[in-house]
Amino acid sequence: MRKLSMNKKIMLLTFFIIVFSFLIAGTFVIGSLLKEKEENIGQEAMLVARTVANIPEIKSLLQSDDFDSASRSINDIVEEIRLINQADYIVIMDTKRKKYSHPSRQEIGQVSKSSDIDAAFVEHYYLSKANGEKGTTIRAFVPIMNEKNTQIGVALVGFLLPSPLQIFTDYQNEILITIAISVLFSVWGAHTLGRHIKLQMFGLEPHEISKMYVERTETFNAMHEGIIAVDSNLNITIFNKKASEILGVEKEHSYYLGKNIYDVLPDTRLPEIVLTGKPVYDQEIYVNNHSLLSNRIPILVDGKKVGAVAVFKDLTAFKQLAEELTGVKAFVQALRVQTHEYKNKLHTISGLLHLGHIKQALQYLSQVQDEHDNVTKFLNERIYNENISGLLLSKISRGRELDITVNLDKQSKLTRFPEKLDHHDFVVLFGNLIENAFDSFSGSKQKEKEVNISIDDNDGLLAILVSDNGAGMSEVTQAHIFESGFSTKEKEGRGIGLYLVYEIVEKGYGTIEVTSEINKGTTFIITFEI
Repeated sequence: MRKLSMNKKIMLLTFFIIVFSFLIAGTFVIGSLLKEKEENIGQEAMLVARTVANIPEIKSLLQSDDFDSASRSINDIVEEIRLINQADYIVIMDTKRKKYSHPSRQEIGQVSKSSDIDAAFVEHYYLSKANGEKGTTIRAFVPIMNEKNTQIGVALVGFLLPSPLQIFTDYQNEILITIAISVLFSVWGAHTLGRHIKLQMFGLEPHEISKMYVERTETFNAMHEGIIAVDSNLNITIFNKKASEILGVEKEHSYYLGKNIYDVLPDTRLPEIVLTGKPVYDQEIYVNNHSLLSNRIPILVDGKKVGAVAVFKDLTAFKQLAEELTGVKAFVQALRVQTHEYKNKLHTISGLLHLGHIKQALQYLSQVQDEHDNVTKFLNERIYNENISGLLLSKISRGRELDITVNLDKQSKLTRFPEKLDHHDFVVLFGNLIENAFDSFSGSKQKEKEVNISIDDNDGLLAILVSDNGAGMSEVTQAHIFESGFSTKEKEGRGIGLYLVYEIVEKGYGTIEVTSEINKGTTFIITFEI
């Protein structure tokens, strides 16, 4: 059966269904015909029996003393009636159950010992069925009454009930024609249906589709990216093993197939793609308490949206690696800046000592130490995450190297992060905002270059301010600064920083406000509920 084509399988299945249906239907039809035939035969037998029982000549002969003469006459009369009505037998008996007529002459004069005849001798009219050598017989019993309304005998008429085979033979032409027409049209319909189904399945046989499905499933499960696909009704059609691992769902990944995406992942953004039909690439989203880098693409068939697929990676490992890399870079940069800074300071101290100004050299050394200790102490006390503290310290040092004063508000405080955000996000946020402020001084003739940073963590609200007095931005530029790839500088790889900042603010359900004026500077204000 596995080697047969789909068309042949459908045709064979149709043939067997037709045969089985005709067997079932035939059983009921023939049974109904038998019942109807039995009723008709019973009525006919009773009619013939009543007719025979009311013949005056038979009544008179039954009361005769000459049995032989009477039986011959009665047998002749009833045989003629039997042949006319095609009855199997007509038996006339007196009250002693002695037979006056019978198709078999040997039975004439015999006494009937049948058990179902008793009621007929007490003036009952009825029908009964008896099984004999030739089959089942319907028998009618009618009492014979004389002129004084006294019973003098019984008339018994029997008709043989036809068998199911005889009924089939009687209707065989109609049955065979019906079967032939049904089979012909069913085979044609099955062939047409099979061809249409195969056309919709790209000419593939079911076993080929099954093989492709298994291969596709194993391919998806072998991938290192999580893959989830939904149809136009938002029911899950693909949910690979890696997706269940990344999202940490409880049950086996195959369990979720066919379920609505909202029942499995209420905070997913995959349905947006089904509704809009627009793909989204390399977007960081937060799903089921996991930070993911997602590509979400609509599935189109003949230009019509039939669903959407999401391919995503867990950003936790990448963020840890990025943080380590950022930390190393910041450390290297801070060492380089401090080396340069301390060289200058050592030159200053060396010059003072050569000139004999020992007191001034000691005062300068004490001042440098106090400045460093004050900044370090402030960051350790007010910023409760060492990653953010280290980043801010490196940016302050970097500002000195660029001749930019980085002012950190003395009231600044950071005790916790907003929901769905962590220190990885804030390293990216602060790093990009401050670097963007540094870049605003590129080519600027501003004498006093300043970047002001304020972090206000109070009353369930976290407000971050980063401002500069650099070149500023036009309204046209402000309208595009958060777009991926947009930059006012002709340098490859730029235009990502503020886009990442905007994505982090969106993920933390925060707000971002930008005010800028040409040649006066730019201010970013970001707020989160915590």
